[in-house]
Amino acid sequence: MSKAIDWNNLGFGYVKTDYRYVSNYKDGKWDEGSLITDDTITMSECACVLQYAQTCFEGLKAYTTADGKIVVFRPDLNAERLQSSCAGLEIPVVSKEKFLDAIYQVVKANKDFVPPYGTGATLYIRPYVFGKNAVIGVKPADEYEFRVFTTPVGPYFKGGVKPITIRVSDVDRAAPRGTGNIKAGLNYAMSLHNIVDAHQKGFDENMYLDPQTRTKVEETGGANFLFVTKDGTVVTPKSNSILPSITRRSLLYVAQHYCGLKVEEREVTFEEVKDFAECGLCGTAAVISPVGKIYDHGNEIVFPSGMEKMGPVISKLRETLTGIQMGTIEAPEGWIHVIE
Repeated sequence: MSKAIDWNNLGFGYVKTDYRYVSNYKDGKWDEGSLITDDTITMSECACVLQYAQTCFEGLKAYTTADGKIVVFRPDLNAERLQSSCAGLEIPVVSKEKFLDAIYQVVKANKDFVPPYGTGATLYIRPYVFGKNAVIGVKPADEYEFRVFTTPVGPYFKGGVKPITIRVSDVDRAAPRGTGNIKAGLNYAMSLHNIVDAHQKGFDENMYLDPQTRTKVEETGGANFLFVTKDGTVVTPKSNSILPSITRRSLLYVAQHYCGLKVEEREVTFEEVKDFAECGLCGTAAVISPVGKIYDHGNEIVFPSGMEKMGPVISKLRETLTGIQMGTIEAPEGWIHVIE
């Protein structure tokens, strides 16, 4: 039975649900893990996560499909990315089996919070791991907690998808050979001042260039770029300091196998951005946000579809991927995990 929530007016914020999953790592191993109702965490004031930000996370969603099933989209890829983040932060790796079991358990236990089909709302799932014991010297923790909570969220775009305005950032998101390719909390902390500054100056997001030469496009604070050339080729930047977005990988597959488009994953120079026909930002929250305008220190790049509507190729990609997620378009094998 669905909870008494006004699904059509749900924002993009935290709403406490009934259960969350918790597993502890101690004495060299992860315990069995279980569902609990308490949404608070108690730990030492000197916990490694509080002193040295030893934490990483994931983000994925559960949906109600057109035929009433509750499903999760490609959680195996989130499991692999969390493993890679853990390895990069010296956190004991959470096995794929454990990760998927935690996701299934927590979604099933909170199934009444999964919004009905057609509302545009979804159940956001946040798995995360952090160093828990007291650490004062700079070193990894010995004890960790792996947790998964859920929260129902409204559609990222209230009142329809509108193109956004972004600026070329003077600040770097990641170091040339740093942690930009892992989903570490510290990467997001680094971007907070810059995004607040962007908003204060009237921009929706920052475009980060490569930290080494500042001539190539990387990503924004929380999403990957997709460009479309004038001849309809879908292009996405390639770099060692970009976070590998699962939505981006899925959109590239959709572009090639469902829409019959040519796809290129390569270095993209900022110089060529003005010649693209369309630009979008892709990630779990919004799927694709169309970019209407890029501001570069007094110069403006305005894409042909302008600030009123989404470009035709990006619109088709978004429609196809959301159709796959919602069960109205047949999904590639293994993409949709049904929560029984």
